[in-house]
Amino acid sequence: MGTSTEELSSDIAQTRQSLAQDVDALQDKVSPAAIMERRKAAVRGRLSTARDRVMGGGQDAVQGVSGARSGAGEAIEQRVEGSPLAAGLVAFGAGLVIAGLIPASKVEAQGAQRLQEAVKEHGQPVIDEARSAAQQVGEQLKDKAAEAASEVKASAQESTERVKEEAPTSSSTGDGFTSGPRV
Repeated sequence: MGTSTEELSSDIAQTRQSLAQDVDALQDKVSPAAIMERRKAAVRGRLSTARDRVMGGGQDAVQGVSGARSGAGEAIEQRVEGSPLAAGLVAFGAGLVIAGLIPASKVEAQGAQRLQEAVKEHGQPVIDEARSAAQQVGEQLKDKAAEAASEVKASAQESTERVKEEAPTSSSTGDGFTSGPRV
């Protein structure tokens, strides 16, 4: 019992259609762009859920789900939920980590190089001026330090002279003390 040409053509068309769908599904599954899009959507979903928990969004959903959670889960939820400052700090930290992991692009590297050159070019006069000001201050301090040192030296000499002058007079004051060694 043979099949007619129309039935064979119809079967071939259905098989082609089925194979085309299978190839499209396979291509979508292994395509790098599609893989990235699926992963981005998954991350967005997770971040959205975490944001809602931390920022306190979706209160009705949280209240509906919290009835099914255990006591420990509720305690954790209460600690984390409604804390936008903590969420901001976590997001900032995550951003720093991610930024550190991503290598600089050519444009960024060129921009950094230009910035370094501009700093060297325009920063040199500032450095020279600061160095000159530091030298002037150093010279002024050096002069003042030398002046103060000479004053201290003069004061010490005066004190030494006074002690020398007063030493013989104090031994002869008749206070009962004798100068000299005791026997």
